[in-house]
Amino acid sequence: MSFMDEIRKIPPVTRFLCASKLAVSLPVMLQIVSPHAVIFVKEYVTRRWEIWRVFTSFFFGSSGINFIFDFVMLYRNSDELESKHFARRSADYAWQLFLAGLAILGLNIPLNTYVHTRALLLALTYVSSRLAPAGSQTSFFGLVTFPIIYLPYMLVGMDLLMGGPGAAAISISGAVVGHLWWWGVWDTGVLRPWGVAPAWLRAFLGQAGGGAGAGGVAGVPNVGGGVHVVPPRRLREEAAAATGVRGHSWGSGRRLGD
Repeated sequence: MSFMDEIRKIPPVTRFLCASKLAVSLPVMLQIVSPHAVIFVKEYVTRRWEIWRVFTSFFFGSSGINFIFDFVMLYRNSDELESKHFARRSADYAWQLFLAGLAILGLNIPLNTYVHTRALLLALTYVSSRLAPAGSQTSFFGLVTFPIIYLPYMLVGMDLLMGGPGAAAISISGAVVGHLWWWGVWDTGVLRPWGVAPAWLRAFLGQAGGGAGAGGVAGVPNVGGGVHVVPPRRLREEAAAATGVRGHSWGSGRRLGD
């Protein structure tokens, strides 16, 4: 099996995120592109129309071991979401990522944030940890094991210690967006209608036939962190209403001895 075959096994949105991370960060690390060309500067975007800065600011990361750590977390969290909780609904995942990116951008403009990579990673980590099965554990560099639901807070604490209040504020903005994403789409469902991808995006990703609404299957919301529950009785009742047949028709029958 070739290398490209292995790459194609990665879900499309996750593949795009990882490829974008490499395409933006590697040229900067190799000093081919200046970091100033990829960071978000509001004045350059609004006055010079350097729109690409909005996109590149979400994928420009640090170098060295931190880059590897962030890349692995991006891949694992995104793959977890797209493969399990957005299975066969990559268009919905892409659309919700786009909306989450807009929310991150809106929260970070007052903070004068130049790079939104960490906020995006925190949002994905938050949603992934909330949708993990109850009791799931994770480890911190293999040293300390703790419930995975606390992982986003651990990352915020690390950013506070290593980068100060400014870095922690950026991470918190991502965690806030992640919480709203989980709460609105998966927990309460109040934002679920907004999370359904438009028809053009479904067509672009080869899902033009439509699909289940965001956060559920066949109109039934997810329960317990992404577990799809479809009551059999409800399905029988819907089928009966559609066909007009309720239960199996056994006929009038005959008495024994007749």
